Amino acid sequence: MDVRTSGARAAEAHAPGAEQDGKQAERDGKQGEGHGHPSAGEGPGGAPDAFGPHPDELPDGLVVADETGLVTCFNAAAARITATDPADAIGRRLEVALPLEDLDGRRWWALTDPYGGLAIRAGQPERNLLLPGGREVLVSARYVRERPTGPVRRVVVCLRGTEARRRTERSHAELIATVAHELRSPLTSVKGFTATLLAKWERFTDDQKRLMLETVDADANRVTRLIAELLDISRIDSGRLEVRRQPVDLAAAVRRHVQALTAAGHTAERFLIRVRGPLPRLWADPDKIDQVLGNLLENAVRHGEGTVTIDIAPAPARPVAEGPKEGPAEGPTVERTAVTVSDEGPGIPEESMSRVFTRFWRGSKRGGTGLGLYIVKGIVEAHGGTITVDRARGGGAEFRFTLPVGTPAYLA
Repeated sequence: MDVRTSGARAAEAHAPGAEQDGKQAERDGKQGEGHGHPSAGEGPGGAPDAFGPHPDELPDGLVVADETGLVTCFNAAAARITATDPADAIGRRLEVALPLEDLDGRRWWALTDPYGGLAIRAGQPERNLLLPGGREVLVSARYVRERPTGPVRRVVVCLRGTEARRRTERSHAELIATVAHELRSPLTSVKGFTATLLAKWERFTDDQKRLMLETVDADANRVTRLIAELLDISRIDSGRLEVRRQPVDLAAAVRRHVQALTAAGHTAERFLIRVRGPLPRLWADPDKIDQVLGNLLENAVRHGEGTVTIDIAPAPARPVAEGPKEGPAEGPTVERTAVTVSDEGPGIPEESMSRVFTRFWRGSKRGGTGLGLYIVKGIVEAHGGTITVDRARGGGAEFRFTLPVGTPAYLA
C-alpha cells in the first residue's frame, strides 16, 4: 500500500528515476510482505486495509526513506514542523530533505549513518536535534530490515515539536521558584528568632520570649502547609490521590471553619450560612473536604469583600451512563450535594475564569502560592465531583462544587 501523501505522489512523478524507484519500492513491498512486515495502513499479511490511517492524519511528523536513502513519504505534520513543502522533499536524499544537527552543530545523519553503520542497530531513541535556523525538534528513527542483521530497507523518522515539553519544563521551573520563594521568608524568620533566643535568652522577658516563639510556631506551620501542598500536587499529577470515605456532615464542617475565622478576628456578621432542605448522607474524605472548604473560605475572605455566603443544598441527581450510548445518559442516578461559596467583592475577570484552577493563578497581589485552587479541583474530582467558578449575584466570585454521595471506603 502506498503511504505517500497526494503532494508526495505528484512530486515523485516528476522526480528523476521516479519510475525505477517506484518499481523498486513495489518489489521491496512485496518482499516485505513475504517476510511478515506489512506496510503502514495494511492489514494482516500485507493486504490493504481500507481503514488504515493516511500519513497526513498522523499527529506527529512522519518521514520515510527507502533503501537508497530517497524520501518516499513526507506527511503534513512533518511539513508543518520543518516548514518544508512535501513536494520539495519527496525524491531527495534524506539528509538533504531533513538536514538535522545535534546541539553541538554536528550533522546528524553523518554521525548516525543509518545505512552504513552497525547491522544490529534497530533505530535511534528520541532526542533533541536542530533544524536549519536553530529550531529544536524531537527526533526518533527506526531502521526497518527484512532480517535482524540484513540491510536497511526503510528508515522511518518521527518528528515532534518541543512546545509541550517546554511548557512542562517551564511549569516545573515556576514550581521550584515559587517553593523557594515561599520557603525563604518563614525559614529566615525561624532562623533569626531561634538564633536570637539562643544567644540572648536571659535578656528577654517572658512576654517577649512568648511572642518570638509564637512567630516561630506560625512560620513552621506555614512551611508544613506548603510541603503538604507540594505532596498533594504530586499525588494529583500522578493520579495517586487517595480518598478515604467516611460520613461527613457538610453543614457542621462549614460552621467549624466559620468559627475558626471569627476566632482569628473576622466578624461573625460577615458570614451567612444557608442549609436548604434535608441533605443526603455524604461519604467523603473529611480531611480533604476540610481542605477544600478552608481554601474556598480563606480565598473569599482574603480576596473578596462584603458578606461571604455559603449555601449547602442537595443537587439534582445526575444519571450515570453505563456504556457508550448516543443521546442522554441512562443508568443509575447518583445523589449529589452542592456547596456554593460567594462574596460581594470585585469578582474574577471574565478572561481569567478559564485559568482559575491552573497552577500559580493568583486573583490579586495579596500573597499565596497560587496552588490552592489547583489542589481544590484535584480533590473534588478525585471524589467524582465537579467544581466551577462564576460571577455571584452581588458581583463577587462564586465557587460551586458538587460531590456525589459516594460509598464508604470498605465498600468502594
